[in-house]
Amino acid sequence: MQNNPHTTLITTDAPVTANTHGGRAKCLQRLVRLDLPVPRTVALSFDAVHQIAEGEVPNLAAILEQFDPASLLCVRPSSEDPDWGGPGAVLNIGMNDARYVDLSDTMGAEAAAALYLRFVQSYAIHVARLDADVFDDIDMDGSEGLGHSLRAYEDETDEAFPQDRGEQLIGVLRSMARAWDGTSARLLRQAKGAPADAGLGLVIQEMIPGVGQGECGSGVLQLVDSTTGMQQITGRYLSQSQGRDALGEDVAALFLEKDPRGPSLEEVAPKAFAELKEQAALMREKLREEMQVEFVIQNGNVHILDGVRVQRSARAAMRIAVRLAEDGTIPQQEAVMRVDPHALNELLHRQVHPDARRDVLTTAIGASPGASTGKIVFTSAEAQASAARGEACVLVRRETSPEDVRGMHAAVAVLTEKGGMTSHAAVIGRGLGLPCIVGASGIRFQTKKKMLTAPDGRVFKTGDVLTIDGSSGQVLAGQPAMLEAALDDCFQTLMAWADSERDIDIRANADTPADAQTARNFEAQGIGLCRTEHMFFDPGRLIVMREMIFAQTSSGRAAVLERLLPMQREDFVQLFRIMEGKPVCIRLFDPPLHEFLPTTRTGQRELAEALDLPVSDVERRVAAMSEYNPMLGLRGVRLGVTVPEIYDMQARAIFEATLEARQNGAAVVPEVMIPLVSAKREVELVKSRIDTVAAAVASEQGQEFDYRLGVMVETPRACLRAEEIAPQTAFMSFGTNDLTQMTYGLSRDDAGRFMSDYVRQGVFSEDPFHVLDPDGVGELLKLGAERGRSAKPDVTLSVCGEHGGNPESIAICRDLGFDYVSCSPFRVPVARLAAAQLAISSRLGG
Repeated sequence: MQNNPHTTLITTDAPVTANTHGGRAKCLQRLVRLDLPVPRTVALSFDAVHQIAEGEVPNLAAILEQFDPASLLCVRPSSEDPDWGGPGAVLNIGMNDARYVDLSDTMGAEAAAALYLRFVQSYAIHVARLDADVFDDIDMDGSEGLGHSLRAYEDETDEAFPQDRGEQLIGVLRSMARAWDGTSARLLRQAKGAPADAGLGLVIQEMIPGVGQGECGSGVLQLVDSTTGMQQITGRYLSQSQGRDALGEDVAALFLEKDPRGPSLEEVAPKAFAELKEQAALMREKLREEMQVEFVIQNGNVHILDGVRVQRSARAAMRIAVRLAEDGTIPQQEAVMRVDPHALNELLHRQVHPDARRDVLTTAIGASPGASTGKIVFTSAEAQASAARGEACVLVRRETSPEDVRGMHAAVAVLTEKGGMTSHAAVIGRGLGLPCIVGASGIRFQTKKKMLTAPDGRVFKTGDVLTIDGSSGQVLAGQPAMLEAALDDCFQTLMAWADSERDIDIRANADTPADAQTARNFEAQGIGLCRTEHMFFDPGRLIVMREMIFAQTSSGRAAVLERLLPMQREDFVQLFRIMEGKPVCIRLFDPPLHEFLPTTRTGQRELAEALDLPVSDVERRVAAMSEYNPMLGLRGVRLGVTVPEIYDMQARAIFEATLEARQNGAAVVPEVMIPLVSAKREVELVKSRIDTVAAAVASEQGQEFDYRLGVMVETPRACLRAEEIAPQTAFMSFGTNDLTQMTYGLSRDDAGRFMSDYVRQGVFSEDPFHVLDPDGVGELLKLGAERGRSAKPDVTLSVCGEHGGNPESIAICRDLGFDYVSCSPFRVPVARLAAAQLAISSRLGG
């Protein structure tokens, strides 16, 4: 048999690989090499199993001669990746009337009957394809239950239960092989990431009964907790049991270590327990992984049936990788590579506990990860009032606008009916580290009536409790158990190792001092995007902005903006001081001015009263400023050209803050970014005014200072004309949110309504607002980078859209030679780890 690569006895040098015989077969070979007490095992390759499914019969004589004629056998699946699953194991093959009599003499009639009964029912269901309910009326155990089961089998099949071990074995092999090729099994494993043509191997193993005289039983043991990754012996053991019986919910399993709550394996079989701990430690060391040991004890002797990689949460995966590296089992680089960057979100935020019961109302787009529970509120004012009372609240809106930012700050989570991954709620939610679900169209929003109606008809009103799980996109009723964030020493260690490997800088998008402090806490290398418009929605500033909009002349606008100057200056001073000399890139005012005007009649009346104007004047001004497509209208650099007083005020605030902040000793070199450029002349006009303001501030204060002027590349034309634009700038930062929107002609706020259908039907491989499109938007980035650097080789290139925190998008930026990416503060660790893994893979040639 050893010469047959498709059917081979597992020995130390047998030709067994994971991609020919499956992961279980390969792991068993590794355990054999460690000289662990593994029962004799034969492995069937993917090809052999496929042939069995097609009707070919393997050489049964060659297989059976590897086992003692009196031994029982079991068959287990061995897929390439254990996570892909497979048909259930079948135990006790070889049980028949004669073996029942023999085993009754050696282990007792009750134990022998239990083995035979288990096999009869398993064979009937999985091989003979009988309905399980055939045995529902048989509630007897022992020989009586066995007799009834054998008669039920014969009644349903019109033939006696097979007595030949070879006939039983080929029946089981054929059944498992064909089950793998079934439609439902194929769809299930494809959902787990397996390719459509994934193969299945099978292992035939000598049975260690786990029942009989002396201490017998089965169980599993591991050396770490699957949820936390902390070193802790966990698992279960059940006397007089087989397979994974100990893991059943309704069984009286024993603890492993001594425990005041009940009896333990350590007390019942101390020698076996000590051996298991040693064997698990050996597997960890030699296999370089935390393993779960599946074992059987027969009359006090330990047998290892299998070893599988411990199932783990994201926090456990991180802790396991770091601990393995710290004790020298794996290199630090490998520890960095073992942690999924996407999974870091689970560490940075509270999560619903994996064991908690979930009352799911609907599932939508999880736009900002983490989970929080609070009472429903429908307005920003209510959210702020709740926060003032110390009550956690969930802000529910059809969609959020800049006016909702203060309410979002006050809430613990946000739920919107509309929107996608780059909608206002999503972007601000990620920046705040606030769990957020958008596009929840499955729920009926009646915001005027202040009520939500779930798909199942349940109604939720102000004050009712919801949980928003932004990691999974699930809206939950009530308050499930939570798991706190885990930014402990292991996290800091992993991040330090990652930083030593990566070769692209990581900055944060931060609009407020709180954002900047979060960015510093996550060790961002500066601020890559500060959106100054968010600073104007404070009520005290909003009224001044509205006065400026209503001013009729340039001097009138400048006079009003003088009142905003000290507020803006203080904002920037705080940012510069928090970042302690690290670069801070401030984007000049970007949104259309109409966003600052009230849209309701009540709001317009209140504004008229505040400005001492007739309501009709306010209504006319609001109407005059309305645009058919405001996101493509008077905003960004177009405001800087046509209403230059705003940029003049902001530039002065930046430069005066620079001089004030550097008094503490930290060198401050601000970066001033012009948004939405598409033409060289736009840059020249704005640059001229900003340079004039800089000269004026330097002259007034008698101090020189440096600053860098750059552009935000958000239009396809700016990418195409980068050769003309780059010489005017020190940096070009690609705003991929708007660039994606303009390249596709898609509204990022509305695309969520149909994007899942597009991805499902293969129109797009991924949501382009979530993962940077390499073929369209990526091609524009490539053109912009090449043309910009051809005209100015030292121009700094970066991405400051939300794609900057996406690992797949970072790969594109790194390949294009970008200097840094910038993302929401809570995505900085994800970006740091992803960049490190890309650098390591590049050096390793992968």
